[in-house]
Order: sequence, then C-alpha cells, then structure tokens
Amino acid sequence: MATTLLKITGLKVAYGGIKAVKGVDLHVNEGELVTLIGSNGAGKTTTMKAITGTLPMVDGDIEYLGQSIKGKGAWDLVKDGLAMVPEGRGVFARMTITENLQMGAYIRNDTAEIALDIEKMFTLFPRLRERKDQLAGTMSGGEQQMLAMGRALMSRPKVLLLDEPSMGLSPIMVDKIFEVVRDVSSRGVTVLLVEQNASRALGIADRGYVMESGIVTMNGEAKELLNDPRVRAAYLGE
Repeated sequence: MATTLLKITGLKVAYGGIKAVKGVDLHVNEGELVTLIGSNGAGKTTTMKAITGTLPMVDGDIEYLGQSIKGKGAWDLVKDGLAMVPEGRGVFARMTITENLQMGAYIRNDTAEIALDIEKMFTLFPRLRERKDQLAGTMSGGEQQMLAMGRALMSRPKVLLLDEPSMGLSPIMVDKIFEVVRDVSSRGVTVLLVEQNASRALGIADRGYVMESGIVTMNGEAKELLNDPRVRAAYLGE
C-alpha cells in the first residue's frame, strides 16, 4: 500500500473576508507526481501557501509524513524535507547562480556532498553551468525558473512543491521545464505541481485535481482527466 506523504483535509483559507479556499481535500503518495490545475484565481497558489505555512488556515488540517504541520513555519518544513519553488521564482537577484544554489543547501553541513549536488544541478540545467558566476537577476525568466528549481532541489527534498513553473515562459522553455519536472519525479522525488497549463501538467502527472472557485471539483488519474470532456472544454479550449 502506498505511503501518503502529504494529506490535506478540509482546508479553508481566507484573505480578509474573502474565502479563497473553501474546504479542499487532497493527498500525495510517495513517488507520485500529482498536479493541481485550475484557472487563475481558483485558489491553487493559496493552497500552496497554506501548505508551507506562509498563509494561516482558517480550518482543516495538513499532514506531512503522518504529522500535522499546522502552524509550522517554512524553515522547519524545509528541514523536514518539504521544499517549494514559489510562483514568480523568487531568486536572490544580487547573488550569483552558484551562490543561489548554495543558499538552497543552507540547512545542510555536508560540504563535499553539497559540492556534488551543485555539480548535479549543472548537469540537470546546463544553462546554469554556462552562467554560474552571473548575477541571478540578470538572467531570463526561464533561466531563473531553472535556478529556482535547482535551489529547491539542493535541500534534498522528500516532497517538492512547484507553483506555476511554466508561467510567462517561452514555448521552448516551457518544454524544458516540464521535461525537468518529469526527470526530477523519475529520480524518486515526490512532486505536487500547481499549473494553469492543464494539458502539459496532466500529460506528465500520475494523478490530478481540478480546482474551481476554492473547491476541488474533480480528481482522478491524470490520463482520465486529460480525456474528460469537461476538462477539455474548460481548460483546453475544446
């Protein structure tokens, strides 16, 4: 039986008086690539912020590794193996690519292993190797997205949360990002992927959840959702 690493039950989150998330249930099993899709404003990013403790929940619970993480801060969660690549990338603009990757390993003290992992990131993202001494703020959006993913992977997460990694990128860069997400998943990292690009996300995921107006309206195997007429009409323009 599959081990559930992340479980959300009855999650409610509000901004002021506005209920952004209205009772979401979802789970991610070990080794899975699960995607949460939905249009802009559906509550996907709010859900991610609640998982990482950057937004307080009004009601419900979030369990990670079988324990409630309600009220835990992002610092503690990273130490426990839960890392997030935020929407908008959030790289350290005035630090070099190498320094950004080193920052991703700030919870670690195994210096030799950190150096090996930086080398692995340069293999995974050859573009970063070419620009390793460049300031992160001077790179393109796609390059910054690669760096943000590499930085998160430097913490050696058990679960990687990705919030809209393809947003604002060129089609070629979108291809690259989805290729990397699939590669990371195949290496044994459990992934929860939030995406507006429903067809691409469902194309690489094991399972999916569809979110509308703060609630999950559908869930199931990714291939089934990809072929569902309601999903195709709402998100694939058919």
